[in-house]
Amino acid sequence: MHLLPVDDYLEPMTQAPTSPKALRRRHDREIVSLALPAFGALVAEPLFVMVDSAVVGHLGTAQLAGFAIAAALLMTAVSVCVFLAYATTAAVARRVGAGDLGAAIRQGMDGIWLATLLGAALVALTLPAAPALVDILGASDTAAPYAVTYLRISSLGIPAMLIVLAATGVLRGLQDTRTPLVVAGAGFAANAVLNVGLVYGAGLGIAGSAWGTVIAQWGMAVAYLIVVIRGARRHRASLRPHAAGIRASARAGAPLLVRTLSLRAVLMIATAVAARMGDDQIAAHQIVLSLWSLMAFALDAIAIAGQAIIGRCLGAGDAQGARQVCRRMVQWGIVFGGVMGMLLVISQPLFTPLFTDDPLVQDALLPALLVVALCQPIAGVVFVLDGVLMGAGDGPYLAWAMLATLAVFAPVALLIPALGGGLTALWWAMTLMMAVRLATLWLRARSGHWIVLGATR
Repeated sequence: MHLLPVDDYLEPMTQAPTSPKALRRRHDREIVSLALPAFGALVAEPLFVMVDSAVVGHLGTAQLAGFAIAAALLMTAVSVCVFLAYATTAAVARRVGAGDLGAAIRQGMDGIWLATLLGAALVALTLPAAPALVDILGASDTAAPYAVTYLRISSLGIPAMLIVLAATGVLRGLQDTRTPLVVAGAGFAANAVLNVGLVYGAGLGIAGSAWGTVIAQWGMAVAYLIVVIRGARRHRASLRPHAAGIRASARAGAPLLVRTLSLRAVLMIATAVAARMGDDQIAAHQIVLSLWSLMAFALDAIAIAGQAIIGRCLGAGDAQGARQVCRRMVQWGIVFGGVMGMLLVISQPLFTPLFTDDPLVQDALLPALLVVALCQPIAGVVFVLDGVLMGAGDGPYLAWAMLATLAVFAPVALLIPALGGGLTALWWAMTLMMAVRLATLWLRARSGHWIVLGATR
């Protein structure tokens, strides 16, 4: 795989067209050029888990159950640390807009060092605590040994996964979403080959799956580091850790951590409420949630483009350009969300039998899916504005807005079983949650308080 210097991925900083139509076309081209590769890289992440599940599943039910428990713990840890990508994207993009690529890469290196330190701490905690963590999740006596084995080995890949998050943020800030797509694709292929080879060829069982994934993850981390280090050398940026820069990265990421934890709490409450409704309801909820998450990946790709473009505009002191991009991306969010909703409704008869042939689950599934489809234009705007404010470095507001959303959603969702509501009512509550997010994000976007110009916020 040939990786070009970082500069070769940067969009030409040409003079903005004066014609509104030409300006829209320019924004559209830039959004598409960033969002499409970002979507491919995002989809590669869940494919890792799918491959591991398929390989381990043929070893036996106990092994698959152990893998599921360990994977849930690992994915939770990594998803909570997604702020490493978001905060780094915004900080690097601002300095790119200011025309200081050396400072942009130094800022990115601070994020990578923070990821390395967090990863090492998580490994130190996970290795001794693996049996207790597995027990908390209720692993059976037969599944627990496999879960502990997989968790302990796979924890060695946590630093690599966090480095990948931070380095992805660096490249997104440099307006490059193609390299993450290439690396994610190569990592997915390597993971598949290594899993099959080590599990069956070498006869290592579930441990082979864990080692295969760890090797693939570190391979991805090394590939990212090669690109970033080459860019650092080209612009004479320091690779050494700087305490002040690492602290600044942590401060920028802390509000986004609160936002992410609040969002995870919403999803956990929804799943807990569905579980109280009965097996058919929780089964249908899991299907709806999986489809909702898949559509979220598509919408998040547009949000990633927003983070990169908005951060660059603000760093360049272009307030008008930031507003124009924000308006255009909202239009994209509405249209793309509507298209996703229509596709969901149209394809429902095709994919429902793939998930379940239980008529009770199917009966519960259809009305909930219709609610999700209707919600997609709202979701499109929410994801876009989320990306805009992240690109602006407006993390504290995002944290408070998500906490307020959680405060509204939690009592409504918890009352649904007591009032005799079912899965459809629960997903109307999820729609309310998205509507509250839309209101808080829209008010912030309209206020203009997020528009802070300069290389740093």
